[in-house]
Amino acid sequence: MTLAPALDIAYASALPPGNAGGPAALFNMALPFIAMAAIAYFMMLRPQQRQKAERERMLGGLKRGDRVVTTSGMHGTVVGLNEHTVTLRVADQVKLEFDRSAIGRVVEVTSDKDA
Repeated sequence: MTLAPALDIAYASALPPGNAGGPAALFNMALPFIAMAAIAYFMMLRPQQRQKAERERMLGGLKRGDRVVTTSGMHGTVVGLNEHTVTLRVADQVKLEFDRSAIGRVVEVTSDKDA
């Protein structure tokens, strides 16, 4: 004894009469994918955009005298700035030039008088 005929009858009775497919069925199938895309946007993409904007604010706010750490771990004090590069004093009489994008974080903000 098999259950195939009983399953066929149960499946056929579950289908709506007449137009079994159509736009409503397509929308019902697409709804979970739309929901997953919305969740992915709010869980992954929005926080990344927020972090990027915060990083751009930090890089735009750099000034002489700020103590910073580069992405490679080099600690230094900002002694010079231009549009694309930052010059750091890492020791007495030692100045290194880095791309602005190499600045990882600002450790301590000081006034221009200390630089």
